[in-house]
Amino acid sequence: MTVETEAPLHVFRFELSFKRVDSGKSGAVAMVGGAFAECTGLEATMEPKQIKVGGMNWGVVQRPGPVTFATVVLKRGMTSRRDLFKWFQQVGGGSYAYRLGAEIAVQNTLGETVITWGLDRCMPVKFKAADLNAKGTEVGIEELHLAHEGLRLLR
Repeated sequence: MTVETEAPLHVFRFELSFKRVDSGKSGAVAMVGGAFAECTGLEATMEPKQIKVGGMNWGVVQRPGPVTFATVVLKRGMTSRRDLFKWFQQVGGGSYAYRLGAEIAVQNTLGETVITWGLDRCMPVKFKAADLNAKGTEVGIEELHLAHEGLRLLR
């Protein structure tokens, strides 16, 4: 029996892309652009339902309950375009704005994609620009928070 060993996955190498998924035959259309130094909140939590059953004095029966998803926080972003803020402004202003799918591709040290996380129907809920300070070292977008309706492991 052979056991395959893999090199540890370095989580500091990732690539983020946003796409609009059409219901037609055209498939995914690349949308908003930007690069970020940090991504947190890839998390899903299932709250189990506890059911008390007569005659079972030693405990309760656990059944699957609703799943909730954490807000994904993208920090220290850079972009030369205004797409991300326009998207936030449309959603926050009440006008129609696309919910976008996001893919976060984690890469190994050779730059090859090892796994890809998918976020379904993302919506920006917070946009924080960097402080305007001549002595500061921050980049253009400090934080972008995304609410989403599903977390999937694609590859």
